[in-house]
Amino acid sequence: MSSTFWDERFRGDEYAYGREPNDFLRAEAHRIPAGPVLCLAEGEGRNAVFLARLGHEVTAIDFSLEGLRKTERLAREHGVAVTTVHADLGAYEPETEAFSGIVAIFAHLPPAVRKRVHEWVPRALRAGGVFLLEAYTPEQLALGTGGPKDPAMLMKLAELEDELAPLTIELGHEGRREIHEGALHSGPSETVQLLAIRSSSSI
Repeated sequence: MSSTFWDERFRGDEYAYGREPNDFLRAEAHRIPAGPVLCLAEGEGRNAVFLARLGHEVTAIDFSLEGLRKTERLAREHGVAVTTVHADLGAYEPETEAFSGIVAIFAHLPPAVRKRVHEWVPRALRAGGVFLLEAYTPEQLALGTGGPKDPAMLMKLAELEDELAPLTIELGHEGRREIHEGALHSGPSETVQLLAIRSSSSI
């Protein structure tokens, strides 16, 4: 999907996926060590602002300027700072060992881009750093309660484990759960949840 599609989705006062953080991130955020955190395809900023409120120095990357403007607005409303980066993840390359956490919440990307991102995620994490992801699985297509319609952009746990092989998978789960995140993620949903850690010797 193009940046124009997402700019149209995020234009206006309402937050398409709500203002509250993702449930999985809320439950597991305590596992992210103190330090800077990168939020991938962050959209309107609900997860980035939540992490900033916990005391992290947060960078939110997205290719929608409208989404990033709303990220900045939500951050101001909560009295925190979030650094926004307007970039395409197909070309973005972070510095090595720059982050204590990297978060990908429903960051659905074309397979080639996703694999490229997952190649640099281990390098971009510091020793002990955490990668946290939730995404829809192909089973979500039958439910229609959110997510892309292209099955190639959906994720399976086994594929993620292969793509993130240098990391240690601490938590990996596929299954159905209720999601209520704004108007566009609402109802029974089939997702994969993953939490992985970079050990000091994993790279």
